[in-house]
Amino acid sequence: MQSKKYLQLTLAILKPHVVKSPFVLQKIRDLIIDNNFKVVRSRRATISREEAELFYKEHRDKFFYNRLVTFMSSGPSDIHILTAHDAIAKWRQLMGPTKVYQAQYNAPDTIRGMFGLSDTRNATHGSDSTESAEREIEIFFKDFDTKKWYEKEEIFYNLGRLHFDPISFVHTIDRSYLEKQDEHIRK
Repeated sequence: MQSKKYLQLTLAILKPHVVKSPFVLQKIRDLIIDNNFKVVRSRRATISREEAELFYKEHRDKFFYNRLVTFMSSGPSDIHILTAHDAIAKWRQLMGPTKVYQAQYNAPDTIRGMFGLSDTRNATHGSDSTESAEREIEIFFKDFDTKKWYEKEEIFYNLGRLHFDPISFVHTIDRSYLEKQDEHIRK
């Protein structure tokens, strides 16, 4: 008997310089969809300095901390919860190396290889572990309950019972499928 393989959640941020460039933003969105990620939640927001400081607190003592916090709160970012099997590793591979010069040289077909400008303006962020993903999601999606998502929604994302709205850039559960299931149960 084969056990069910659950989807994994990760946080993805498309940084301010990406959001300012419609062509680049659309290309990255296309890459997300073309690589079979499902978009669980999506929002555009200017990250507050307090959120940026909380988000990057493990880098507080590093030389680039102030530059990073200032940049991340400099304009709107697109913030997404993505899901897929092995979403964290898959998203990090699609993003490419953190250091843009390495990405451009060693992984030119990655997001950072194509659209990164510097180590600070490297186009995207992605969680590096399930623990980081949970912590980061909580910072930017305060009303999102990871446990409840796995209990009530994950199965629909896993089965592909979804609608995709390209304008809002989010997948939603196909309610007609739910209604059919309810009708079948009542019979």
